[in-house]
Amino acid sequence: MTDSTTMISGSDPCCAGSTGWIDRGTADALATRLAAAADPVRLQVLSIIANAPAGEVCACDFVGPLEKSQPTVSHHLKVLTEAGLVEGDKRGRWIWYRLAASAVDDLAGSLGSIVVPAGTES
Repeated sequence: MTDSTTMISGSDPCCAGSTGWIDRGTADALATRLAAAADPVRLQVLSIIANAPAGEVCACDFVGPLEKSQPTVSHHLKVLTEAGLVEGDKRGRWIWYRLAASAVDDLAGSLGSIVVPAGTES
């Protein structure tokens, strides 16, 4: 369990199976990041960036593969940026996007740490 896990003390025997949970702030932060990723277009964006040979993609290069307008692509990139999943650098007129350092692994790890029963981690 993580530092953000709350332990139940003095629980009734009927509740003895549940010994901890994440606190509300941690749940809110994780839900925001999961919601940002839980969109088909945004999953495609993450996949495009993750598979880019240089590890980054110009915002203009998402329009074709996604078959979305530039404003729609920009919206999805903004959501992913605000969730901390991607980062961008402005170069001239365009922004180049890359996965935020270990953000996807951290997201998967966070989810895994709250759904894997204690004592069964591998």
